[in-house]
Amino acid sequence: MACFCCFKDANMIQTNVLFIWDVREELQDYLREGLVEVQNLNLIFLEDTSEETLLKHVPDAQIVIGWRPKREFLDSALNLKMFINPGVGVQHHIDTFRELTQSRKITLINGHGNTYFTAQHAVALLLTLTNRIALHHNWMMKGLWRRGDSYAKSIPMRDRKIGLLGYGAVNKKVHKFLSGFNVEFLILKRTWKGDEDFPTPVKQFLPKDRDTFLEETDTLMIAVPQTEETIGMIGEHELRLLGAESFLVNISRGIVVDEEALYKALTQKTIAGAAIDVWYEYKPKPDVDGRKFPTRFPFHELDNVVLSPHRGASPMDDLKRWDEVIENIRRFAEGRDEFINVVELDRAY
Repeated sequence: MACFCCFKDANMIQTNVLFIWDVREELQDYLREGLVEVQNLNLIFLEDTSEETLLKHVPDAQIVIGWRPKREFLDSALNLKMFINPGVGVQHHIDTFRELTQSRKITLINGHGNTYFTAQHAVALLLTLTNRIALHHNWMMKGLWRRGDSYAKSIPMRDRKIGLLGYGAVNKKVHKFLSGFNVEFLILKRTWKGDEDFPTPVKQFLPKDRDTFLEETDTLMIAVPQTEETIGMIGEHELRLLGAESFLVNISRGIVVDEEALYKALTQKTIAGAAIDVWYEYKPKPDVDGRKFPTRFPFHELDNVVLSPHRGASPMDDLKRWDEVIENIRRFAEGRDEFINVVELDRAY
């Protein structure tokens, strides 16, 4: 076990922060440096992260950081006040923490440190799709030099209508990254406060306006959390509303877009194309040739798709992605009660 204690004030209660995986040394140093001035803070890094060892340490922890702890572990966390999930996506935590918070006050944090990379990846997927880069790359790999517009021409971004489905941390950055293009932006989000600040003018929509939003959109960027409301929210009807000149980029969760409806829309050219980074089967069985495909349908046979193996969060070793974790630990240790990216359990996000 490796611990790090910042300087102490006898009048302050010590905050124990338990990391439940084997944290690499470079990250340990980055966390220590970022929190060096916080008083009465004990960062607990374990070399042995077996269930038995974790259960020994968790009763004294006020903050736990990590992924997918077992229920026995959480039930043993008698002093737990905050759980930080370092990556975006807390759908697997919702039911458990709804139960735990019936009798205990625990703040669940949904880490957003990878949202810059995810937004960058979304834009890269879109441009790869519109400029047919993957097709021309594959042709050049085969020695087919300068296959031109008669094979696969680029689609200009100019004057396109970018529909941002969801306007959380990812699509806010997508909006900023794409704002240099001569395009229009449409945003559909659950609520509007009236005081939002945007990098460009936008047209605003609510969930009840979804059909109109989709009819007016020709480039759909999907970045919503997985909740009961979003599962299957884009199906055959919604894809037809987008139309034959439209593109779809999904960087949220595969299940948000109906799998069969999307495949049919691509094969029947109901939409012009799609770029997909999130899938439907994360433990695919190999076919007779040893190939693994994370879906029931042969998307890989289509020429109007860009396929990506759920890597929008890359690079995973970037240290700045931990800055918001550092800030939340600091605020907790200082006795503050306003934190970054708190999950609203009733909304499941």
